[in-house]
Amino acid sequence: MSMNPRPQQAVAGKTKRSFQQPDAYVLMFFVALIAAIASYLIPAGVFKRVAKGDITTVIPGSYHTIAQTPVSFVEFFSAIPQGMIASSSIIFLVLFTGGTIAVLEKTGAVNSLIHTVVDKFKTKQLLFIAAVGFLFSILGTTGIIVNSVIGFIPLGLIVARALKWDAMVGAAIIYLGTYAGFNAQILSPSPLGVAQKMAELPMFSGMGLRLINYLLFISVTIGYLYWYSKKLQKTNKSLLGDDWFPNKSIEKASSLPEQITFKWRQKLILAVTALLLIVYVYGAFKLGWADNEMSAVFILIAIIAGMIGGLKINDIAKTFIGGCQNLVYGALIVGMARSVSVVLTEGNLLDTIVNSLANMLHGLSPVFGAIGMYVLSAFLHFFISSGTGEAVVVVPILTPLADLMHITRQVAIQAVMVGEGIVNSFNPTSGVLMGVLAASGIPYIKWVRFVLPLIAMWFVIGLIIIVIGVLTHWGPH
Repeated sequence: MSMNPRPQQAVAGKTKRSFQQPDAYVLMFFVALIAAIASYLIPAGVFKRVAKGDITTVIPGSYHTIAQTPVSFVEFFSAIPQGMIASSSIIFLVLFTGGTIAVLEKTGAVNSLIHTVVDKFKTKQLLFIAAVGFLFSILGTTGIIVNSVIGFIPLGLIVARALKWDAMVGAAIIYLGTYAGFNAQILSPSPLGVAQKMAELPMFSGMGLRLINYLLFISVTIGYLYWYSKKLQKTNKSLLGDDWFPNKSIEKASSLPEQITFKWRQKLILAVTALLLIVYVYGAFKLGWADNEMSAVFILIAIIAGMIGGLKINDIAKTFIGGCQNLVYGALIVGMARSVSVVLTEGNLLDTIVNSLANMLHGLSPVFGAIGMYVLSAFLHFFISSGTGEAVVVVPILTPLADLMHITRQVAIQAVMVGEGIVNSFNPTSGVLMGVLAASGIPYIKWVRFVLPLIAMWFVIGLIIIVIGVLTHWGPH
């Protein structure tokens, strides 16, 4: 039986040569190449920096040009392995996710779970989207799950196939649910907590307006995903074309039998898996666990699940490695995306870009100044894909500028947080996004076509919140 929900039709005679979308690796390579060429054209410059506890921030007004530091031929190609090394924790998380899912599938636990979910939610799909989206948004807005969202994508894809959605919906429920929360932060220690600390604001202050922003973000996200899923089922036309699930390692929903009986082994496997994931969430919230700890949890899940499922030790190992192999493409694209930041850093271009854009804000009214900060932060996030990394560069510059422009610091922080947030979900230099797309097999260009309407809605919501903040002199509490 075909893997595709819609059969591909053969074209008789000579076929027309159509435009071939660039591979994600090709796209990232040329972005990095453009950055390297720019290092020969754009003046190099740096801010002076000072360490305040664990945070190193720039000194406003300290920008100065330095001798040009063009990225050489060798340095350009060396940036690729450097990006891989810098992203190693996420790369291994992606690989181990594939290995663990493969072991869980072999035990039959995944099929049993999916059959149960489909049976309960096949007529209540809005409830399912809302429940899953809201749950992951909570994990995102508290910073518990950010990079590690990649680990949950395969489960979303498997459920989507069973419910006759495409990979776009399956990945989006998990990823956009998480990032609707993370992009509208209310309780995330980083970067929100870090940014407020640098701006000398009380930790997690301004909760009221941020909570409204968060609720609007997740509401329009759930509504958009439900609208797309209903349109998909009504028209049977996906943005992915005929190939609804490009990642061929995803279990076919059509292969599920009509009835599956939960065996005690499978129930125990799922219970242990859920328990260990809860342990990870607790560790992330209380102990500061991150990517490496989640990778460790996935290894433990694979071992325990395989043993409970009656698999031999060698079978567990071979199945796990086979699952890792399925996601090698997705794992390495994370490092390829990171290489762009490496090139920009080697060329000393980031501070020059930040200083030039910040100078453009001088002389604007408070409303337009805040909007300028919003747009500035969004633009810079294409170059500095780390939220915390951008905050430590931008916040020290924008804070005194906000004081001069009679914009409250709370508004300035919100502009930075939401500005970089709305870019997260289509930023080609984001290792997390590229890992999600590669794990699901979704081409970047098609993802952008899918997500841009939602990004536009997020942008408008963020804009309205910022303007309200300026007009109401949004304070620290």
